[in-house]
Amino acid sequence: MELLDFTPESYLQELMERRRTALVEFWAPWCVYCRRLELPMQQIAGEHGELLCGRVNVDELPEQAAELQIDTVPTLVLFRGGKAAARLVGPDSKAKIEAFLRENSGE
Repeated sequence: MELLDFTPESYLQELMERRRTALVEFWAPWCVYCRRLELPMQQIAGEHGELLCGRVNVDELPEQAAELQIDTVPTLVLFRGGKAAARLVGPDSKAKIEAFLRENSGE
């Protein structure tokens, strides 16, 4: 599966209506650390077909970021059933994201 760039129209539809497990990166284009995560997030999206993987640009969707009290980018939020279940602030590698997913697998 590909890494989605959420728009105001697709964000709630994808997370709430599908009720899928989703990994969402809250990022900003000016954030160097966020840009470094683009490739690892694309790889995770391709390797974890069961996950809906996407990104929310906090400059374009500030309401969604504020609703989840995102004050640091990058922040990853794992959603289950349309609700935030876990978060990881400032991951700096694919390995840390994979560990976060394992720790929060719900199994």
